[in-house]
Amino acid sequence: MPPLHRPGRRAGAGGPGALARGAFVLAAALALLTPLAGVAPAAPRTESAGDVDVRINAQAALGRLSDTARGVNAAIWDSHMNDPEVSRLMKAADVGMMRYPGGSYADIYHWETHTAPGGYVAPGTGFDAFMGTVRATGAQPILIANYGSGTPEEAAGWVRYANITKDYGAKYWEIGNEIYGNGHYGSGWEHDDHADKSPREYARQVRAYAAAMKAVDPTVKIGAALTAPGEWPDGVVGEGDPGDWNNTVLAEVTDVIDFVSVHWYAGGSDTTAQDAMARLARLPGELREVRAQLDRYAGADSPRIGIALTEINTNTGGARLTARPNGLFAADAFMTALENGVFNVDWWDTHNGAGQITTVDGETDYGDMGMLSSGACTGDVCEPAPNTPFHPYYGMKMTSELGTAGDTMVAAQSSAQDVSAHAVLRRDGRLSVLLVNKDPDAAHTVDLDYAGFTPSAGAPVVHRYARGDSDITEAGAGAATASQVTVPPYALLTVTLEPRTGTGPGASAAGTPGTPRLEAVTDTTARLSWTGATGAARYLVQERDGTYTRLVGETNGTSVTLRNLPPGSSHTVNVLAADASGRLSAPSSPLTFTTSTPSNATCAVTYHRDTGWGNGFVATVTVRNLSDTPITGWTVDWDWPTVGQSVSSGWNATFHQTGSHVRVTAPEGAGPLAPDGASTASFGFVGANDGPNPDPTVFRLNGAVCSGG
Repeated sequence: MPPLHRPGRRAGAGGPGALARGAFVLAAALALLTPLAGVAPAAPRTESAGDVDVRINAQAALGRLSDTARGVNAAIWDSHMNDPEVSRLMKAADVGMMRYPGGSYADIYHWETHTAPGGYVAPGTGFDAFMGTVRATGAQPILIANYGSGTPEEAAGWVRYANITKDYGAKYWEIGNEIYGNGHYGSGWEHDDHADKSPREYARQVRAYAAAMKAVDPTVKIGAALTAPGEWPDGVVGEGDPGDWNNTVLAEVTDVIDFVSVHWYAGGSDTTAQDAMARLARLPGELREVRAQLDRYAGADSPRIGIALTEINTNTGGARLTARPNGLFAADAFMTALENGVFNVDWWDTHNGAGQITTVDGETDYGDMGMLSSGACTGDVCEPAPNTPFHPYYGMKMTSELGTAGDTMVAAQSSAQDVSAHAVLRRDGRLSVLLVNKDPDAAHTVDLDYAGFTPSAGAPVVHRYARGDSDITEAGAGAATASQVTVPPYALLTVTLEPRTGTGPGASAAGTPGTPRLEAVTDTTARLSWTGATGAARYLVQERDGTYTRLVGETNGTSVTLRNLPPGSSHTVNVLAADASGRLSAPSSPLTFTTSTPSNATCAVTYHRDTGWGNGFVATVTVRNLSDTPITGWTVDWDWPTVGQSVSSGWNATFHQTGSHVRVTAPEGAGPLAPDGASTASFGFVGANDGPNPDPTVFRLNGAVCSGG
């Protein structure tokens, strides 16, 4: 039995403002008072009220599903990775990406000799055999070039063999696996032969790898390994480094990379799937921070750089992995990640091997991180026959009932913590809604409410995966109405509805506009432009707040300036086209932007994170008075951008936090702040973060918005 591989993890690692509408044309104001054509109220209810409300807004786009959306990891130590049954199962789940040669093994693997010194290589797992499985699945490969013990020349040779000699068309190439785990920050699990293990050296090598590989095939896309914000070693600054891993790497490579690779595990080896489903609430903020980091260093080029979540699972190798709750987590996690800006999510992994044996929900959990059984045993307890799907496989497969490549993810929100909701507007005009009931004891009756979509009078199609089901099954007639459905305990349900004839994007003569681009932004304005749509008579710009949208701009052209925006505020907008009859197209993909702070402010603030350790940090804030009069008895206010950020203790001031709002008051006896920036006040604090730790976007001195941040 080969040694079981864990995906290079570590145990115990420590260490909106509302948009003001501004002076838009009268037609825009009237549009707020008169229902837009093609937007009808929800169907009247005839059922008694349910105990959960789910609202879906088909005009609030979260992005489009790519053909690489669903993925899995494969590994050269897995003797079953290329079994014919694997490609059949993965094709049935609409898997579009397969990652090779397997997590941390990538940094000891030499493709030409198919060897991994210090590790086990199973027979029949060579690159050509893997590509046979990829092609049989109808997927694409995502390949990890050996950084730990390889060279740019070796990686370029692999590109030449794959794309010139064999014409495999391998597009996506990562440079190393979890290189931040090479011991530079103390904890080391990733093989790295480089004498210099710093993020700056990794960045230098990424540039060398990219140059060598693109010299062979300029069409390949190069990915750099980042750590997930809020997860160790995020925030840790090594000796002699200019910043932590992500900031140091991105400062050097955004002009040569095409995507970044991030891994996300909900917890350590003792995390249950129930815990993981709750911790999934952290993932959107962490992915937003990755995009913010790309924006910071790539600027206008940032939209070109994708985010791939190339490893995800409940925990890092304990128990409670093959049972039903991890299937619920898989479905919820795939859609949560895709809705928050990634183009690919890869489950760890296809097969892994038996671990700790437990009983979960009345079933044996084999402690196996794989989607499919490897047939392995722990003691006298053996898994079922190889390639028998575990619950996470069906969780991923259920997301393919929700939508496929080219479909638009739209906003959906549940009133209950125990029920998650995701929705997709299909290219053919149908709307699909995935409901995840995480309650092991009770069914929940869900009332469905729609904005921007009018369901037909016919019964929806319902697909179910619940206790007693051996696969995803289509429920019979009467399983749901357009306005209500009951979800069994610990179950997945996808409801697909047809639009009422003459409604929805299919009834509009206007095509879908392009994703808006941010042309310019100030503290109070933002200029947006987009690619026009065929058949469009006018364009509506909408801002999203949860599942609600409001009109913030209207134009006959393909650009608009939004005005009267609050300084330092974040906004998510998309564009719809209206045809000559007022019928609306499908929404564009979204754009999120943040306004700046005023350049002519009467104060300036510098916020600097001095050090960090994943879930905590030390920061220093410096304040200057730029007005022409002194200030005595100052206060500084800010709001934390995400839940989980807080001040633990501080010095040189008095700190008070209410919710996400922080107020800092000058210490007793503090002198005045001199005018024209002639003096400064500085204070520091120890902070905590349970999840991502973005900097505050706006500071106020005695109520006045300051520049900087």
